[in-house]
Amino acid sequence: MTVTRFAPSPTGLLHVGNLRTAVMNWALARRSGGAFILRLDDTDKERSEQRFIDAIRRDLEWLGLTWDREERQSERLDHYAEAAERLRAAGRLYDCFETPLELDLKRRKQLGMGLPPVYDRAALKLTEADKARLRAEGRRPHQRFLLESREVAWDDLIRGPQHVDAASLSDPVLFREDGQLLYTLASVVDDIEMGVSHVVRGADHVTNTGTQLQIFAALGAAPPAFAHHSLLTGPGGEALSKRLGTLALADLRAAGVEPVALVAFMARLGSARPVEVMTSLEEVLAGFEIASFGLSPTRFDPDELTLHSAKTLRGLPVESVKERLEDVGIPGNIAPEFWRAVAPNLDRLNDAAEWWALCRDGVEAVVEPEDTAFVAEAMALLPPRPWGAETWRDWTAAVKAQTGRKGRGLFRPLRLALTGREHGPEMAALLPLLRKP
Repeated sequence: MTVTRFAPSPTGLLHVGNLRTAVMNWALARRSGGAFILRLDDTDKERSEQRFIDAIRRDLEWLGLTWDREERQSERLDHYAEAAERLRAAGRLYDCFETPLELDLKRRKQLGMGLPPVYDRAALKLTEADKARLRAEGRRPHQRFLLESREVAWDDLIRGPQHVDAASLSDPVLFREDGQLLYTLASVVDDIEMGVSHVVRGADHVTNTGTQLQIFAALGAAPPAFAHHSLLTGPGGEALSKRLGTLALADLRAAGVEPVALVAFMARLGSARPVEVMTSLEEVLAGFEIASFGLSPTRFDPDELTLHSAKTLRGLPVESVKERLEDVGIPGNIAPEFWRAVAPNLDRLNDAAEWWALCRDGVEAVVEPEDTAFVAEAMALLPPRPWGAETWRDWTAAVKAQTGRKGRGLFRPLRLALTGREHGPEMAALLPLLRKP
């Protein structure tokens, strides 16, 4: 069975960069009838906060990206400790005593000599007496994984054949000197024990994958399949990270972006398939193909998302928005007729409340001085309620016949008199909804 996971760190709000990873993992699992795990990487005790955990859940629920199980790394520390002991017993985990300053000096020296800044494994030469002396001096070691100096290869589901030369990498730190576990080991242990079959993540993790494949092997486990999607950029190709503060999912929700539009947008952006209006998550899944995504950085334009969201909203069936219409005060028995009238003119669903207020309460008529007599004459011809689908056509035809007005000179003053606005829904559909003249 396909098992995927979305593994955010609850140290901040989810943003569109996170969302791309979430959507791909969710879609890959759901399309194959598999399982989708929400895994909270919350081992950073200082930065992880419950409010961010709550926000992550709220964002995913808003989007309809439901998960089959939830895991928290903070509740699995004994699993990581056991895996670390296995690596240490196999000679693949070792203590290092260099301070951050000493490591920085080493890197500077290597770069000055034209050498790659790779850790020199000096710690492996320390005797037990050396280690005891360093501990007595108050130094606490960080722990590194001993890489085998060989090429690591895998067939990436997006990028194709990939190769990482481990000989060119520093042995990765798995535990900091304060005992803080790092993602590199925890992620591997979780993927093994949770039966994760596919890992979809950003292209910035390609080197991590080369390292983690060796950890999988050292723990005697088969690795999952990997797919590394391209990273998002801003509209002009700039690093999106500089704009993430304005692209949090909570902000997009507050701005009125339609959730299904956002999921559909992210499920196609950067792929060989065009971004299309889809009105259900079932449509999104039917058109999702992990192999269709490209390698180049993917441009994300918030304005394009806003336009896509508006197009999606206008195409939604009333059944999918009825509860939300009721939330903004529109009675359920009116919703179908009302939605047919106003949906083509909405950019955000909350805007529907303004049109309902107009229908329910009426507005002060806007009549330009030169149209005063014309509007008075036209209103005298307006038939009594109830108004139906043909009322606007019949009324304007009568007004035209009596006054000789036509085109903009006929329709604009009547729309202003009834709605106070120059533009809006088709009057033939809106007129029957007006409760007050």
